[in-house]
Amino acid sequence: MIQKIRYRFIYMSTIALFIVLVTLIGSIVGVSYYRAKQQINNVLIILLQNNGKINSQINTQNVRKRFGPTFNQESLYQYRYFSVTFNSKGEQIAMDNSHIVSVPSRTISSLGRQVFKSGQKIGSVRSVVSSYAYKSLKKNGKTTIVFLDQSVIMESTNNIMKIGLILGMTSLVLFTLILIAVSRRVIRPIVLADKRQREFVTNAGHELKTPLSIIKANNELQEMITGKTEWTTSNDQQVNRLTRLINNLISLARMEEEQQLNLSVIEASEILERATNSFKSVITQENKKLSVNISSDIRVFAEENGFLELCNILLDNANKYCDDGGTVSVTWVPDKKLKKVTLMVGNTYAKGKNSDYNKFFERFYRDDKSRNSAKKGFGIGLSMAARLVDAFNGKIGVSYQKETIYFNVTFKPVR
Repeated sequence: MIQKIRYRFIYMSTIALFIVLVTLIGSIVGVSYYRAKQQINNVLIILLQNNGKINSQINTQNVRKRFGPTFNQESLYQYRYFSVTFNSKGEQIAMDNSHIVSVPSRTISSLGRQVFKSGQKIGSVRSVVSSYAYKSLKKNGKTTIVFLDQSVIMESTNNIMKIGLILGMTSLVLFTLILIAVSRRVIRPIVLADKRQREFVTNAGHELKTPLSIIKANNELQEMITGKTEWTTSNDQQVNRLTRLINNLISLARMEEEQQLNLSVIEASEILERATNSFKSVITQENKKLSVNISSDIRVFAEENGFLELCNILLDNANKYCDDGGTVSVTWVPDKKLKKVTLMVGNTYAKGKNSDYNKFFERFYRDDKSRNSAKKGFGIGLSMAARLVDAFNGKIGVSYQKETIYFNVTFKPVR
């Protein structure tokens, strides 16, 4: 359990940092991309307003309005662009390629005709050399299309993205390594508190056994002198009940102290049949029915005594809370693909419709709110079952269908 807390701490902290990095880097890249696109759009608009050229005749006030007061007019001459003009019949009547040298005239004509035929006023096209943003303007029966090499403008955004990814991944890896190194120290108070709690339960249990033994001996002596009475019988029942509670608490504490069970391949079907047969007479004597469907020769990776204890806990719980005249069912059947096998132990329980199934595996939880002693138990068995299933790397759950409560334990079968 402590290792799971440690791994969860590392996992959640890493996920939190990942979200922060993604948000931060994504925001920077997003802002950079938006500004680059705005810059491309502004340059294209200025080109169209000046017949596809950037020269000394450009309206300086308009340039500053679009790029901001700190923008230098000389910066406009850094862009690589070209333009193509068509008449109303779709014939090319002009071309300006004086501000770009990497694109031949034939390619410029081809790109211009492609955009003219598409009818799109704004967009981008790719050639062998680079990617170009374009914008068209129809005026006086002529259509002018200006193309701007956007690779230079987008290069800074791409560099920010690459650097951000490298720094983000490096930071995430380093942070995770640091977390792994210090996580033991971080959760040390939890480890100590959990250890002290288990030690307290174990030590208190052993200390309580001594006075209980004395009380039981004194009660037996009293019965030898005066014979059995209502009071001595009640004393004996309560002493036995308290002894079972202490034994269960000690068993649960010891189970949590064991860091790892000796798991091996076990004959699960055979063990389940053995446990079911031991409860058969008890269930039938209490005027209840037992329905069994156990597939043979199913093996799982677990611990033999622990798996037997798991079966006994589920069967005992099903018999204890089964309605009078109801049915206890045991099913152990693999799925069609033989990827998992599920142990389903159910019992009819008419009052279980509004039960809080999320609390069934908590210690001392009992669905009987009145804590009626007619239902013998302390709410520890299912908590022990959950611990065992977790140690076997399985999954346990509970569901309610057609006035029947089912406890489902899923394993991976061993072929």
